[in-house]
Formats: sequence, structure tokens, C-alpha cells
Amino acid sequence: MADVMVMREIEDKASLLGVDLSTLDLDAIRLPPGDDCGIVSDDEDIYQEDNLEFDSGFANIIVVDNLPVVPREKFEKLEGVVRKIYSQIGVIKEDGLWMPIDPETEKTLGYCFIEYNTPQEAELAKEKTHGYKLDRAHIFSVSMFDDFDRFMKVPDEWAPPETKPYAAGENLQHWLTDAKARDQLVIRAGSDTEVLWNDARHLKPDPVYKRTFWTESFVQWSPLGTYLATVHRQGAAVWGGATTFNRLMRYAHPQVKLIDFSPGEKYLVTYSSHEPSNPRDANRVVINIFDVRTGKVMRDFKGSADDFAIGGAGGVTGASWPVFKWSGGREDKYFARMGKNILSVYETETFSLVDKKSLKVENIMDFSWSPTDPIIALFVPEMGGGNQPARVSLIQIPSKEELRQKNLFSVSGCKMYWQSNGDYLAVNVDRYTKTKKSTYTGFELFRIKERDIPIEVLELENKNDKIIAFAWEPKGHRFAVIHGDNPKPDVSIYSMRTAQNTGRVSKLTTLKGKQANALFWSPAGRFIVLAGLKGFNGQLEFYNVDELETMATAEHFMATDIEWDPTGRYVATAVTSVHEMENGFNIWSFNGKHLYRILKDHFFQFLWRPRPPSFLTPEKEEEIAKNLKKYSKKYEAEDQDVSLLLSEQEREKRRMLKEDWDKWVNEWKRMHEEEKLYRQKLRDGEASDEEEEYEAKDIEVEEVINVTEEVLHFEYGQE
Repeated sequence: MADVMVMREIEDKASLLGVDLSTLDLDAIRLPPGDDCGIVSDDEDIYQEDNLEFDSGFANIIVVDNLPVVPREKFEKLEGVVRKIYSQIGVIKEDGLWMPIDPETEKTLGYCFIEYNTPQEAELAKEKTHGYKLDRAHIFSVSMFDDFDRFMKVPDEWAPPETKPYAAGENLQHWLTDAKARDQLVIRAGSDTEVLWNDARHLKPDPVYKRTFWTESFVQWSPLGTYLATVHRQGAAVWGGATTFNRLMRYAHPQVKLIDFSPGEKYLVTYSSHEPSNPRDANRVVINIFDVRTGKVMRDFKGSADDFAIGGAGGVTGASWPVFKWSGGREDKYFARMGKNILSVYETETFSLVDKKSLKVENIMDFSWSPTDPIIALFVPEMGGGNQPARVSLIQIPSKEELRQKNLFSVSGCKMYWQSNGDYLAVNVDRYTKTKKSTYTGFELFRIKERDIPIEVLELENKNDKIIAFAWEPKGHRFAVIHGDNPKPDVSIYSMRTAQNTGRVSKLTTLKGKQANALFWSPAGRFIVLAGLKGFNGQLEFYNVDELETMATAEHFMATDIEWDPTGRYVATAVTSVHEMENGFNIWSFNGKHLYRILKDHFFQFLWRPRPPSFLTPEKEEEIAKNLKKYSKKYEAEDQDVSLLLSEQEREKRRMLKEDWDKWVNEWKRMHEEEKLYRQKLRDGEASDEEEEYEAKDIEVEEVINVTEEVLHFEYGQE
């Protein structure tokens, strides 16, 4: 479509200049060597990369070596055996199997070439059959045809690589030293991607960096905010800095669709799915795990979409995402994925299975890591028609020791929620009633850091209430639950502590009839936003959990996304392009005061830049909290200066508006004075313009507009 539009523009321009395009050979037009005439290629940055390897066009061909050497009479039999083996993996093109013959001996040479419809099928054939044992004397050695070109370029003699001088790069954490302690955010609207400072004092965003067509699908911050990742057809890339955002590394993965960082930013997982030649086959999935700093592929996983469809919260073309879940903490030591009746846990030192084998878990349904410790919580549903109960187990890694197990009966569903410090685990359990015609809900609350990991059961006052949302207070001991029926469910807030006994859960309050279906805790705890998204039209309630009181209620009509900034000072609400109208975002203070609004057409994404954990010790943070008034004096003075500046700017704006008004009035007075004689003439010499000096009279004037004569004929006897 784009090519058609460009051709139309060329034709219109030629018509305007009087040029006959039919007499021109457009394909013969070439730019002067070394001169781009100011026309920069979209792929210019790609061609400037060092030693990039491009597709030579033979990626769908494999070479199978170590075949039996047979005479011509046995040729068809050998070809049939090879074709039978390799046609099970993918569709071989017509005349796509070629087995060379020595013209002197008229025997095969012991190898053959096989051409598939797609490169993905060729890759799979190499993976599945390399090392295949045809018989004792013939074990297949399979290579990609493209590899031979690279092998031929290897020099006969080794030469040490050229040493490049060290060039200091930009400090990737420099943005954290902002003198105004502002946070950054990234937005995507139309074809533009922008990084901005949230300058709430001046009630507007402050531009940092803007680029058109920076990504082809989406952008994503790394978990600690060091990198901004972009996604392209050729693969992914990461960028970093405070203001320049230079590209730091590229990760080649054609047709990549999804990406995921490890918690410590050491590794990047990329995912792609490719349609097979045979429509009856499942999509071909490729997953690569890259070292973020070096760009090296540490491990790859390939298979059908069905192989990666177990577990996960969602994905594309049947495969769940994320396929791999990372252990908590910044060490990035372990990652795991579910398979059929197994849980495979890998360690990143060698990128192999822990103890070289997967953990066998019959009928495993779900699992999740503790955010801070190498502990896995896994859920297994009921089996044997209810004779074997469902269970939740806590497994220590790498020992694979079971720390705690809880059997659950009559279970219809289960969801697990970890608290951010890994202190608690809440298991939301839906159970069947005795008649099995309905379900009711309860919670199993695990106290992970206490001795023997005690478990407490929590049931709602109305066990039949549907659980709409659940959320832990970050770094805290409280949690909130939205339960009941729409359109006005209840919101209950609980604490894992009580004044008398820290080992008992207690309810703090229940807020009746709230238009909310989502919960958003401040990253610092204490404050929570009760939000009504989608069908609730963006209803917002800012609630102080310490004081158990509502600070403010507001509305962002049609809001689709809500996100706290990493410091817990501001809240962003956004309307993305899911809706055609009112696209853009609003910034609010933590207590619900609306600060400013930015409208953007075709608004796709809003993401705060994450901050790494503070280097301050708990003791230092406590000291700062005690002496907050001393530290706040400096910032109060700065806020006052900003307020005065804004007031001065507002006064200047009003002064300019008044000047414009006075100028307009004076201009009309001048015109009025110039037309005085003309008005006096129209009034038959009367000079005064005052209306009260004149007597108003109504005068009727009749004017004949048109006269038409028509002769009417009357019949005899008609009156």
C-alpha cells in the first residue's frame, strides 16, 4: 500500500512538470556512487553495524553428511529412506533432495542436500536429526547450507583480534541524579516515541528525547530502568542514557513478537512464532535467551506452539507468555518453565537443568517464584475423581526440598499472589459446594518467613461473593480485595498483623458499594487507588489506608490504564487507542489532585521508568523520616519559588491578554471616531451618539414588490 502511495506521488509530480513517465526507465535510475542526495535509507543504521551477516537466500537448505556410499542400483532405495526420515519434519520442495554421484565410480559421495519450504523447517530438521543413528557405521552430521560460506571464510592461520581502544560510555544511571528528583516516562503516539520528565511542579512534561519509527510494535523498560528495549522485524535492541539514548546492543531474532527481561537485567528473552508450510501442523516457536551486555545467545529453545502452551498468563498463537519465569532477586540465578507433568528449572551458570533433570510433578497446573528467594510455589489440581486432593507446595531450589504442602479439597480453581518482599503468599481457592452446582471462595495465607511456615484460612463474610481483584500492599502487611457483584461490589482491606497477636489476620474495614474493579497500591504502600476501568468509565477513588479515609474521588472517562510512578508521588491514568476519542494521559498527585492533562491522537503506550532499589539502609531511611522537617525546608523553599514563578507567569499572561484587549478596544474607538461625520450625515445633522437623546418611532413603509394579472374564466351558471 505504501509503494502504491509513493508511485501516485511520483505520477502527480510528473504530471505537474509535464514529464511522460512511459518514456523513462525508473529501474535504471541510480544515485551517484557514495552520494545519497540527502535521502537517508531506513536501514542506514543496520548497514553501519560491524560485521553483520545477512541472509544469503539458502537458509532453507540443509546438508546431511555421513550417508552410506552406494552404487547406482541402490540409489533409489537410499533416497527413499532419506526422504522418509526428513519429510516427517517438514515439506520438502519438488526436486528438493539432491544426492551427488561420483562420475568415475558412479557411487554416491556420502552426503545430500535437502531443500525445505521454510528456513524454520530446515532449522528443525537440523536440530532433530543431527546425530541421528542410521546404523552402527552411519551417524548423520547435519549442517545448514549457509554455514559452509562462513566456514570457507575462516583464515588458514590464526590472527589475534584487533584491540580497540577503550571509549568511556555514558553513565546509564545518570538520570537518577536529576536535581529536581523527577521521574522519566515513555509514551508512544502515532509513529512517535517520546521520553519525558514528569515536571509536576511546572504542571507539564519536560521533553528529553523523541524519535519517529523508533520501534515497530512496542517499547519496554528493563526492570531496574537501565535500558529501554525496542522491537523490530530483525530483532530487538536496547538503548540507554539520560538524554541521548544511544543504542547499546542489538539482538538478532527475525520476526520477534515478545520480549522479557530477567529481574536483574542480565538476560533478555525473545520469542517468535512462525507459521508452518502444512496448515495442520502447529506454529513453530523459537525462544532465545541473550546476555544483555554482550548480545550473545546463552540458550535457545525451539519447538511447536503446543510445547510452550502450558501455564503462563497469556501470549500469542496459543503459546503462553512468559514461557520462562525468573527466580526472585537481582542475581538472575534460576529460571523455570512448565511442561506436561514436569517442572524444568535451569541455572544460569551453565544454562542447563538443575541436577540435569526436570522435577516430575503429575498434572502441574501453575507455578510462581518468590520475589526475593529461590522458592517455587506450585499448584496441582485434584486427580482421580477427587480421590487425590489438590495441593499447593513450596519447593526450595536448588535442593528441590518441599518446605510446606497444603492439601485442598473440592477445588474448582486456584490463583497465587506473592507479597513483594516474599513474606506472605496468598492462595485464592474456589471450591465446589456439596451439591457441586455452585462455588464459594476462601484464602489460604502462608507466612513464609515464620517458623514451619504457618497457614491461616480466611473466608469472606459472604462466602458466595465473587473475587474481582486482589492486591498486596508493596513491602507491607496489608492486602485489599474487591468482592461481590457488579456494578457496585465491596472493597475489604485486611492486615496480617493485629495489635494483640501478630500471627492472626484481621479485617481493617469494608467499603460498601464501590464502582471499582481494579486495585492499584502505591509502591511506597499506605495509599491505594480504587479504579473502575472499562465498563465503569474511569471512576477513581484515592484512599488512605493508614487513616482509613477517602482523600479524593475523580473520574478519567474511558481510562484504560493506571500506573503509579516508582516513588509513589504521582499517578498516571491513560486512555489508549482502544478508544477512538480522548486519547492521552492525566497526571494526579498521590492524594487525588489533578495536575495536568496531555492529549495525543493514536495513543498506544505510557510507561514510567522504573527505579533501582535505594542504597539507603533501613536505619538511614528511618532517620530521614524522623528529621523530615529539616530536609523538607529546602524543597518547600524550591516549591515556593516555583509557585511564585508560576504566579508571575500567570500574571504576565493576564497582562498580555489585557493589553491585547485594550489594543482591540482602542482600535474600535479610533474607527468609531473616524466614522463620526458619516454617522452625523445619516442622522440629518444630529451630532450626538447617545441613544437616550433620540425618540424611537416605528414607521411602516409599504412597497409593491410585484404585480401579476390573470384572467379567470367562469362557466354559465357558476357563481
